[in-house]
Amino acid sequence: MSAAATVVAPPRALDAVEAGQRVEDLLDRLSTTGDQEVRVAAEELVRVLMDFYGAGLARIVGRLGTPADRGTGDGPLAALLDDELVSSLLALHDLHPEDVGTRITRALDSVRDPVEVVGFDEETGILRLRPSAEAGDGGGCGCPSTGAATQRSVEDALACFVPEVEQVVMESVTIDREPPLLQIATRPPAGTAGAGATVAATAP
Repeated sequence: MSAAATVVAPPRALDAVEAGQRVEDLLDRLSTTGDQEVRVAAEELVRVLMDFYGAGLARIVGRLGTPADRGTGDGPLAALLDDELVSSLLALHDLHPEDVGTRITRALDSVRDPVEVVGFDEETGILRLRPSAEAGDGGGCGCPSTGAATQRSVEDALACFVPEVEQVVMESVTIDREPPLLQIATRPPAGTAGAGATVAATAP
């Protein structure tokens, strides 16, 4: 009688931001050991591995060709660019076929709360955003906790699609409210009764 089959749990989906942070943490831990040779060897290993799978990604992108127009959604590479992990790797190796502006739009499209771009400074890496007008009155309660959650989700999406963004600044939206309407009534002729704000018509 054969032994019972061992059930192997499927691997947990890899988060691009988490994976990058783990690499940084491990390198920091190695740098604090005091062993210079170990630290140098670890950094060299990371560089070699990056060059290795970076070369593989370059071949994949070259064989798949350029991404199709986003309006049609056609092409094998177009579907891959919506994947956070794939986009993160392509951007990391300077292989992403889309420019920064297109990738910013793609990242913001994946965020639940709609925001719009005010401007991006490529020299400083600062991206300025504000809540989109599409959000309307239902786009959040305006609480600090809601704004902080929105900014965190935006930063996580941008870290995957646009590593060129170093800082996100959320600007508040100033709503220009119309002034209250004042009712202006004509003043009755001098000497007539009923002078006041409103002229009342009387039956003959």
